[in-house]
Amino acid sequence: MNTPFYPDAERQPIVDVMHGHRIEDPYRWLEDPDSPQTEKWLAAQDDLWRAHSLPARPRLRNRIAQLTATGVIGTPIWRGERAFRLRREPGQEHAILFVGVPDQGEESGRLPGHIGEMVWRVVLDPMVVDPAGMTTLDDWHPSPDGKSVAVQLSRRGEERAQLYVLDVMTGEVVDGPVGDCRYSPVAWLPSSDAFYYIRGRMVHLRRLRGDDLALVEADGLALSADGRWLTLSTNRGPGNDIRLCDLAGPEWREVEGRGAKTAVTVAANGRLYVATTQGAPRVRLGVGDPADPNAWRELVPEDPQAVLTDFALIDGALLVTRIRHAIGEINVHDPVTGEWRSAVPLPGHGSIGRMSACGHQVWFTYADYVTPESVYRYDVRTGQTTLWEPAPGRADLPEVESHQIEYPSADGTLVRMVVLSGPSTGPRPCILYGYGGFGVPLTPAYSSYVLPWIEAGGIFAFAQIRGGGEEGEDWHRAGTLDRKQNVFHDFAAAAETLITGRWTTPDRLGICGESNGGLLVGAMLTQRPDLFSAAVCSAPVLDMARYELSGLGPRWRAEYGSASDPDALAWLLRYSPYHHVREGVRYPATLFTVFGSDTRVDPSHARKMCAALQHATAGPRPILLRHESDVGHGARAASRSIELATDMLAFFTAHLRR
Repeated sequence: MNTPFYPDAERQPIVDVMHGHRIEDPYRWLEDPDSPQTEKWLAAQDDLWRAHSLPARPRLRNRIAQLTATGVIGTPIWRGERAFRLRREPGQEHAILFVGVPDQGEESGRLPGHIGEMVWRVVLDPMVVDPAGMTTLDDWHPSPDGKSVAVQLSRRGEERAQLYVLDVMTGEVVDGPVGDCRYSPVAWLPSSDAFYYIRGRMVHLRRLRGDDLALVEADGLALSADGRWLTLSTNRGPGNDIRLCDLAGPEWREVEGRGAKTAVTVAANGRLYVATTQGAPRVRLGVGDPADPNAWRELVPEDPQAVLTDFALIDGALLVTRIRHAIGEINVHDPVTGEWRSAVPLPGHGSIGRMSACGHQVWFTYADYVTPESVYRYDVRTGQTTLWEPAPGRADLPEVESHQIEYPSADGTLVRMVVLSGPSTGPRPCILYGYGGFGVPLTPAYSSYVLPWIEAGGIFAFAQIRGGGEEGEDWHRAGTLDRKQNVFHDFAAAAETLITGRWTTPDRLGICGESNGGLLVGAMLTQRPDLFSAAVCSAPVLDMARYELSGLGPRWRAEYGSASDPDALAWLLRYSPYHHVREGVRYPATLFTVFGSDTRVDPSHARKMCAALQHATAGPRPILLRHESDVGHGARAASRSIELATDMLAFFTAHLRR
């Protein structure tokens, strides 16, 4: 390959001095997306990317589209006899919000247990709101009487949602819009004529077509079913503070968290339930009286091998969801003593979505590497799990083998990795994926991006590294702050394990990750470029000296530390990818994928890193930037997801030896 001709990028002599550190930032001008200089550079990068030859693209796009045609289905949320759910049919761009009402032939008052017993109506179709496909439904919350639903809509991927209240049966706007409601929780009053929500970081009480009253600052909220107990959560470093307000009083009660992560719920039975990492990094569940919230007793103790992620109360039973080494499970416990009763039958070894309970039944989604997400129903009276609604579409799937591997990291810590492959043996092209942050676990998921790679003879591996949530809060914290280097060591050890195990070779190995996973890829590019030949770095955080100054950076200080702290700045600079690009290094082929409306991670991180690598690399492998406007960090139209996945796989196909 010939070395690409890269667009001109001026290196300016900008140096900041902070806490005794000289911090060079030659491409700071690329932080301004609206400057003529940045626009010219970005246009030239677009031309360079579009001219890049990707012969496998047409074939991959067709196959990814076929595998995406399974559609999307969500767990139903019950409000009386009405059920609300999301569904995206094959070929549709966005999931549609539906409401289901009992078929007229059903007995009055009977709760339908099967989808065939419901009549479904469209509540909101994002493509009707915006035929261009640039509006997404970020969240939705039906009222207790099921007559209204609060929806949050974002445009152009910016995730700065506007909140509307819709009449469920007509779809007409009852109230709103209310701006700046980014993924706000919505807690309806039992009367269904008012709700609590968060705008910015301020809790508001809003009455339909009436007053909107600002109350207090918080990051999360919940309201008991009877409307008496308001729970507020405020993030504090690695944990959170919980306040419980008796609205009949009103009186505030503090729930002692002691630096732990704690979630508090006052259930329909009037009891207080506390899920906490306090003294239990894999989470234990307690129960008590909301009038005395710190006198709770332990109900379900911590499992030393599994992380508690969800629970639900149904008639006569307590259901508890856990992930055991990243595999989901549900167990039935006695609601009074907490004693284990039985395991809920599941379709396989996969991932369990959040449970939705009603009466003696609970609904949840299930998916694994070769099973698209479907909805299942468990009946506590019969002990049976049945398929309630399958994925909307079907696809012919390749044969996939799953291998769970345990390997030592640099400090001897044992880490797990899942390796997916076809029936072939010997070294093959391999993509290694990682995230390693914010306590997010990598659990099995159906992916129209992964399966075509395996079908073509490749390997796809998922490294369940520290910083994630696969093994609880201690596992998460072992990859944060001054311990962030553990994440990069774990990932490098995963790559070495794949090579020494003859799954692949360095010239066949590619790595990928997005957001915090993009930081991981950036660190690997600058710390271990010898281990792999290609990288895809999506929506990455890369300038750790200035990450707090844009996007949602200020909210990540508990994870990374703050550059205003001398000690934290020192450890941030030890790994900050942008500050460790070195001239004369033969860097792997690298594709940065960025999104112009990303309000979580500013695209300037990738722009600056791309310019630095293009200037520094001594090898012929390309450093490219794929910029996409009018989309953001999160949800997008299905066709745009297909295009992104196609380009990523085609890039790996072009730059990993077969």
